[in-house]
Amino acid sequence: MRIFVAIDMPENVQDALEALQDQIPVGRLMTPETLHLTLAFLDEQPDAVVEAIHEALQTLHQPKFDLNLHGLGTFGPKSPAVLWAGVRPNPALNQLRDKIRTAARLAGLDLPRERFRPHVTLARFNPRIPAEQLERLRIFLSRFGDAALPTFTVAQITLFQSLRTSHGAVHEALAEYQLS
Repeated sequence: MRIFVAIDMPENVQDALEALQDQIPVGRLMTPETLHLTLAFLDEQPDAVVEAIHEALQTLHQPKFDLNLHGLGTFGPKSPAVLWAGVRPNPALNQLRDKIRTAARLAGLDLPRERFRPHVTLARFNPRIPAEQLERLRIFLSRFGDAALPTFTVAQITLFQSLRTSHGAVHEALAEYQLS
């Protein structure tokens, strides 16, 4: 199973992100039901490891906290590969991610060290974007790059399975874990 732990977007935030996506002039838009903030990508795992991760996540203690998505940007070394909505700095979010990584280690996973850049992916781009599309994206970012989105309370996290299909990834919730 290909799995990850994420914060699922509440409906009002999904609606705001979808309204923003309506303005994106290029790329392949993520479907509203796949909009999430990944806390830990755990890759392909056998059922026994998935069960161990589930058990470890059930013991996680973290208070609820407010999260604010703000600003847009892109990832990609030479040309944009992903357009994302960013997150205002939040120590509680970083603490939650650290606890999830610790739970994964307790379940026997050795996760690579990586910089945490919290975001919600809005669109993906082909490797070679034509110059006119890059210009349209630049104009979009200059207009909407400082977008402020609704603040919401993170009250739970979700363990997802990611299924690859010919139409893109489909995410299936395997378990939800309430924050205290």
